[in-house]
Amino acid sequence: MSVQEETFHGFANPVDPSPGELRAWAYQPDSVPLTSMPQDWDLLVAGDHLVQTLFDLAMDPACPARRFALHCLYIYAADGIRTNFRAHPKRRFRKLVEQAERAGDDLMRNWAHNSRVLLARPDLFVYRDWCEGGLVRENRRL
Repeated sequence: MSVQEETFHGFANPVDPSPGELRAWAYQPDSVPLTSMPQDWDLLVAGDHLVQTLFDLAMDPACPARRFALHCLYIYAADGIRTNFRAHPKRRFRKLVEQAERAGDDLMRNWAHNSRVLLARPDLFVYRDWCEGGLVRENRRL
């Protein structure tokens, strides 16, 4: 599954990018390096407004910013689970997990597995793993 590439012309508001802007950036991430983005940009974009875009990017093995998108999905999952789904709708989260299990590759199936484990055992939450990219870097299962 390939997400259509668009020419990236920059963010109108980097703190609140549109799905189209995020998608275009993800295929040309060197145009605006992460180091030039606002601090905690990953936390800012890992919400409901962009979760479907992030999921599509993480599902695309050809996306240059795939690991960043996957990292944001880990933040999204942890945020939803740790707030007992006050932060994000549980139904949307479950649909993404099921889609990753059904159609995802190893990276996405690991995200789905780890999300289900955390859902069953919220005490296994470790900030470094879920919010600082540990599980993405190590690509491991809980």
